[in-house]
Amino acid sequence: MSNSGDEIVLDQTAFWVATRGRCFGPFDYQWSADLRGMELTYQGIKFAEICGPEELFADLTEFKLPMSVCRVAVITAGTLAAGISAGHCVEHRVKTLLDSLHSFGYGRYRVRDAV
Repeated sequence: MSNSGDEIVLDQTAFWVATRGRCFGPFDYQWSADLRGMELTYQGIKFAEICGPEELFADLTEFKLPMSVCRVAVITAGTLAAGISAGHCVEHRVKTLLDSLHSFGYGRYRVRDAV
């Protein structure tokens, strides 16, 4: 995965966070067994669970990622999951993600599809 600045690279359900010349990922999700929540993974290992619209548990400590990557990944995963659950199209999810990143101080990130 090439890196050209601060960006989030989307590839179907997976995404990567690129910053400072490094690329971290893939971050991905899968529906929980009861289809009421989502499990989030980093490199195939579960790091978070979304249990409802207002409930997200996430812990990326074991991966020793930069704090900004952790924050951007959780913002991205939560925003995309909410958009998927609400049935929003990809364009709407990306716009909402960009708005969320901006509101949390990460407006320098751009979002693009994997090529």
